[in-house]
Amino acid sequence: MPNNFIQNSDGKNSVLRQAIIAKFVKEGSDSIADISREIGVSIPTVTKLVGELIDEGIIEEIGKLGTSGGRRPSIYGLNPRAGYFVGVEVRAHHISMAITDFKGEICDYQEDIPFAVEKTESSFKALCDFLKDNIGKAGFDRSKILAYGFNFSGRVNSETGYCFSYFISEGRAVCDILRDELDAEVYVENDSRAMTYGEYICGAGNNEKNVLFLNVTWGLGMGMIIDGKLSYGKSGFSGEIGHFPLLNNDQICQCGKIGCLETGASGSAAHRILMEKLAEGRASILSETLEKNGVISLEDIICAVKEEDVLTIEVIEEIGRTLGRALAGLINLFNPELVIIGGKLSATKDYLLLPIKSAVQKHSLNLVNKDTSIKFSKLGKKCGPIGSCMLSRSKLFGLL
Repeated sequence: MPNNFIQNSDGKNSVLRQAIIAKFVKEGSDSIADISREIGVSIPTVTKLVGELIDEGIIEEIGKLGTSGGRRPSIYGLNPRAGYFVGVEVRAHHISMAITDFKGEICDYQEDIPFAVEKTESSFKALCDFLKDNIGKAGFDRSKILAYGFNFSGRVNSETGYCFSYFISEGRAVCDILRDELDAEVYVENDSRAMTYGEYICGAGNNEKNVLFLNVTWGLGMGMIIDGKLSYGKSGFSGEIGHFPLLNNDQICQCGKIGCLETGASGSAAHRILMEKLAEGRASILSETLEKNGVISLEDIICAVKEEDVLTIEVIEEIGRTLGRALAGLINLFNPELVIIGGKLSATKDYLLLPIKSAVQKHSLNLVNKDTSIKFSKLGKKCGPIGSCMLSRSKLFGLL
């Protein structure tokens, strides 16, 4: 079925069919008269195209519009049973997976499934077999899966299908391997950008046209919605805020540069700062954890904050101040309606958010920041897999 809903007719009608589907994706449902008015096409033409889409099972009549009198017009929308989309978030030692129907409603969600993905073609083939098995166990017919979306950390070129965190070879993109094995359309994306789109479509976004999403996890990433569109940049690598050379701390970043924002405003930075303070003899409930296990994880730090451990709260507040200073610059630059804070460290809630807001007030221009809201992710850990579902649907429809 992929792309049949667009390419079933001549060029002009294909564009019109795409416009009708796009309207339903964005607004959920509408009447033929409203569709005609919005896309600037006659009612008979829209009626004919809607009829074709109904015959093909793409859209359906969902009710009648209430009116003050006269004949009540029919309301149409996407048929949720027309097909499904699978979104997969790939981490070093686990994956999370969401399945949405044609309308974008979540049908299934599985979080933190143990699976280690390696930088080999055989590993990605094994991942595909693993996904097929899980999709079948969840009760879905794989022939009804219209597209898969995968998100990975690091640099991902969604146009070429290369993921440089899992680089196989010059002649073999990760996307090609996945597409061949799954026998369906596949799209790959950077994790922060997928999370951004998930929040924009299904989460904290509320019809805003300019949105920044900060993914504060072990590293630091960003996604951007500019004038209602997901921003990619020339090579598909926009949003690398973690490697903005803001700090004068002589810390070497994982990228090999010195003074990247990520070295002072991320989970890895929180871990380093905490370990330094513990080495100085500072007291924390994590001292016992370190002595017992020899290591402290980011999850340990987050749990300690929730238990109101003074030292870990101090560390998170320091992270918040540094991040807020950088965010002040972004607000001055982009003047967004909304900034969304997501990623693992968002679980520390106000201990992170309050210093962020304080630093934004201190360092950004009042005339610029007064119209910017700063919120936490609404979808939480689900926003990556859900975002991949939404992206694969939009890309299949040609909406991006």
